[in-house]
Parts: sequence; structure tokens; C-alpha cells
Amino acid sequence: MEHYSGAAVERAMKVHEVIMRAMSKEIAWFQAAEILGVSCRQMQRWKNRWEEHGYEGLLDRRRGKPSPKRIAVPVLQEVLRLYREQYFDFNVKHFHEKLVEEHQIQLSYTWVKTALQTAGLVKRARKRGKHRKRRERRPLPGMMLHIDGSHHSWFADGFYYDLIVILDDATSEIYYAQLVEDESTATVMTALREVIETQGLFCSLYSDRASHFFLTPKAGEPVADKHLTQVGRALTELGIRPIPAYSPQARGRSERSFRTWQGRLPQELRIRGLKTLAAANQFLRDQYIAEFNQKFAVAAKQPGTAFIPCRYRDLNLVFALQHERAVARDNTVSYGNRLLQIEKTKWRHTLAGCKLKVYEHLDGNISLGFGPHIVGRYSSAGLPLTDEAKPKPRLKATKTSWRKTRLAVEMPPLRKTPKNGVSLSGLEKSRQKAA
Repeated sequence: MEHYSGAAVERAMKVHEVIMRAMSKEIAWFQAAEILGVSCRQMQRWKNRWEEHGYEGLLDRRRGKPSPKRIAVPVLQEVLRLYREQYFDFNVKHFHEKLVEEHQIQLSYTWVKTALQTAGLVKRARKRGKHRKRRERRPLPGMMLHIDGSHHSWFADGFYYDLIVILDDATSEIYYAQLVEDESTATVMTALREVIETQGLFCSLYSDRASHFFLTPKAGEPVADKHLTQVGRALTELGIRPIPAYSPQARGRSERSFRTWQGRLPQELRIRGLKTLAAANQFLRDQYIAEFNQKFAVAAKQPGTAFIPCRYRDLNLVFALQHERAVARDNTVSYGNRLLQIEKTKWRHTLAGCKLKVYEHLDGNISLGFGPHIVGRYSSAGLPLTDEAKPKPRLKATKTSWRKTRLAVEMPPLRKTPKNGVSLSGLEKSRQKAA
């Protein structure tokens, strides 16, 4: 037993213990096979070897003996020499055929391939992906939109920017395309808000699992449905279903679109001399998106649309970073190293102790909301913003003004006479005639 390792001896001891339990009829033989993880036929072999040779019969008898299938070292050296010197540009299949036909070396294709890969003469092939089927398009525009960003050197100057594109699954029509420095929560919200304002509300949004779309607790696992990001919260408020993609192949429609963008947009920007983000985005808005849709958009399977107008929702609040804060005793709210002072409201004496919602808008301004009320508006620096000029309220009539109005109605107006220019009433003229 000196040739056997400790693991082999421990394994034999476990097999011996299970066999003894089966021999004493404490367990059945098929149960013993399940415990050891072997077939019933192998369990019968071990039983026979134990009965014939005892404990040593349970040890692996191949230990210390060469494998009968091993290849001689000179044959291996000859195979490697032939590939290095004569067949270095052959693929493995072609080289294996030459070994059998020209050199009478009868080896299996798998052995030759493994030997060449182990020696570093042939690269190991990538693992094949699973078979995928092409997903059918949605029948109506607005049923599903794709959003993604492509990191590329769009100006061919060595600087990389992200191109954020939103396209329709049914028609591949581009609704939004803009270059930004980085794809982030703010840039994605800006894109979604513009599409909703111009096209309307849609049914679902297909995207990758970036951190601004979804929260993934552990890599490779499904996204968290109950913990929403700012983008996920905004989509949920509008009734739009966010759909995560778990592989690049699942977003094949947007990936193929980006290959077209990368093969065309840099050249279009170069021949027009556009070298800044502002100029390139203006070109995209005014001209190139329409040209792109004219060439690559397709017709929907069914007439109609799934877009609906967005009414009764303040998108300025929906597409804002929302956080909850408590009001201090001096009616101030602390947010991002800024102290926001709340003015006195007419409907509540103080908001101290209340929980407010802080809206950080896409333009950097900040609003404080308490239920349906906006109790404060501030600049990005935390300074209060002046309200717009409100219409002046109508003045109420006082007793004096009402009396003057009443006298003016009851008494006739004074009229000028051509003789002396004195205004007299009709009653005074009749008295003068009578005298």
C-alpha cells in the first residue's frame, strides 16, 4: 500500500465501510451503490473483489502502472516536428489527413488536436455559443423600443464618446440619436423624455443591464425587480415596462444598427468638417436621422400605432432625480452640501419634521415637493428662484367709493351754460325763473 495516496486509502476505507453495512443487511446493495455514487454493476464488482482479496481488493490496481493507451515519446516528437517544419499553415483536420496518408501515423484526430494545442502550436477554439433563433419584430410601432449606447471614436481623433440611440423594434426607425460624453442616468433620461414628448408613451423599453437601468445584486444573476433605479422608477410611473437583455445576441437589432452607425457617421462628420459635440448633434437632429430612417427603416407588419399621448403628467418631475429628505426645525432641507430654506406656506404653519421629496431636474435646478405641492424652487447652487409675476388681485370697493358711485348715479351731471359758464342743475334753473 506504499504506492497509494492518502485519498485513495480513504476512499477504500469508505467503500469497505459501506460494504460492511450492506453485508450486515443494514442497507440494501442498491442503496450502497447510491451512497458511493457508482452503478449497481460496479458495486457488484467491488463486492466480489472484497470477498476474494479482502480490503486490498478495494484499492485501484491501476495505480503505479502505465496506461495501455499511451503514445510513445518518439511518435509525439515526430508529430510535433512535422507540424512545425512542413505543415505549420495547415489546419488540424488537414494535418491529420497528411499524417495518415503520407506518414502512416495512425492516431486519432482528437489526440493530434490536443497534442498541438498543448504544445502551443494551435490556438484553442472559442467555446461555441448556444443555438439562437431570430426574434420576430413587434407588429406595431410603440410596442417595444430599444435604447443603447455605442462607445466609439466618432470624430476619428482618438477621443471616445457615447452615441445614445432609441429605435423602434417594429420598424427600426430612429427616434433619438445624440452624442454625449458618457452614457449616464441624466443622458438616458433626457433621451427618453424627448421621445415621449415627440412620439408619446410606449409599451416597453429593451435595454442592457447597465447600472442606470437595473440593479443586479450578483453578476450573472437576474436583475432585482423590487429595487428600482431612477430610470426604472420613471418608467414605472409612466406605465412603461423595462425589459433587461441578458446577452448581446438578445439585442441583435440594436447591435446591427450600431455597426451601420459606426461605418457611416464618422465619415459623414469628417467630410462636413464637424469636430464638436454641439455641431455633430445639430447635424443629427436637422438632417442625418431623417436620412438614416429613409434608408434603413422598414414598414410595420400592421397598420396603426401603439403610442398614446402623454397627458396629465409633469415630465419635469417624472424625469428628475428623486430623493426623500426630512425638514429640520428651522424649515431647511439639507441636500448635496446645500441648505435649502423653505418659505412659509399659507396652508400649513410649519413643515418641520415632515418628509419632502427633492427633485433634481435635468437642467440642475432643484424643487421641493410635499405631496402635490411644490414648496420651493432653487438653482443648482441652492439659491431660491424668483416666482413669475402673478396677476394683481382686484381691489374691493370701500364704503366711500360705493357712496360716491351711488351719488353719481342719483344726481344728474352738471352742465355748462353758454352765458356765464356756470354749471347749474335743472332744479336751480326753475327756482331762478320763479323768482
